[in-house]
Amino acid sequence: MPPRTLGRYIVADPAICHGEPTFKGTRILVKDVLEQIASGMAWEAIIEEWRGSLRKEAIAEAIRLASEALVTHIPELTSEPAFA
Repeated sequence: MPPRTLGRYIVADPAICHGEPTFKGTRILVKDVLEQIASGMAWEAIIEEWRGSLRKEAIAEAIRLASEALVTHIPELTSEPAFA
């Protein structure tokens, strides 16, 4: 299966990290960066921790895609409407 482009900065390649979404040109898992954000880590600190392999635009794209995925799948996750 060929790599799947999920955005400008994010790809899912079966040959890299078992096909989990990563930032293009890295083996940095998108879920790891989202967990860092969720823990309250500053974007600048995240970029520094990954030795500059990420850009703010890539982090923003990860958040946007995660948000879109949640909104898209809310009906599948709940039996009642999520919003009144």
